[in-house]
Amino acid sequence: MKIYLFVCDKFESELQYQCQRFSNNHSPEFSDQEIITIYLFCICSEHKYSISQMHRFTLNYYSDWFPKLPSYVAFNTRLNRLVDVFSLLLNSLINELAPASISSEISLLDSMPIITSSGKRPGKVATELTDKSYNSTKNLYYHGIKLHALCYQNKGHMPHPESFIITKASESDLNVYKQFWSHIRNRNFYGDKIYTNKEYFRNQKLMNNIEMLTPIKAIKNQPDNLKQFDAAFNRIFSKAVSAIRQPIESLFNWLITKTDIQRASKVRSSNGLKIHVFGKLAAAFINLIF
Repeated sequence: MKIYLFVCDKFESELQYQCQRFSNNHSPEFSDQEIITIYLFCICSEHKYSISQMHRFTLNYYSDWFPKLPSYVAFNTRLNRLVDVFSLLLNSLINELAPASISSEISLLDSMPIITSSGKRPGKVATELTDKSYNSTKNLYYHGIKLHALCYQNKGHMPHPESFIITKASESDLNVYKQFWSHIRNRNFYGDKIYTNKEYFRNQKLMNNIEMLTPIKAIKNQPDNLKQFDAAFNRIFSKAVSAIRQPIESLFNWLITKTDIQRASKVRSSNGLKIHVFGKLAAAFINLIF
């Protein structure tokens, strides 16, 4: 009931404008608020992560609460039309839940794969959004997308997200920064080695007063005597940077634990994939309220 009342309040104040209907069926018997509530409740409280599980669970145990529950096909179709609603809900939750302890001067950057299928067979789902890539952390070739996160540092706690971006799996993290976050000023960023580009960030420091700090990347064909000369500094600096950016990995692990967001093998459409991402992110942050 708390989730339903929360969704209704959000729907009346801002969400309804993302799914307005201009047809004779502008007020369906089974409302969008009920669909959103079922989706969030099943993930948060019942750990049902697929749409079929959610529909079957609601039909078996909450049919008296949702007597007008449509068929699975109709429920899934209606849910996929609410992509923009879940995206707006996520942004609203991120803004509302921002703790006072976050640092607006330090940001953490990272990405994680969301896998629609293994790399052993051609990807056939949401091909306009997905492609094939390799994840070195998991030592895995896969088809899918990447979820990129820009987070404020929150000392002693998980970082708080400022922005989430989804791209094709093969998209470089550095390119995402250049496209979406390069306008940010007066900030220190902590990322992994993929963000190493000394010339680009030297210019960014002059233009926007930002600094990108990453673990030291080894130089190919560097003589052994030079490697040894800088080894101690490189090791200590890289360890310090990794320690500061480690909490963003904890954020991703928390999202996976709470929502099983990384596995998208049952998704069958582009809108379904977006719902899988933005809906489960919203459900994770609803968890922090209820």
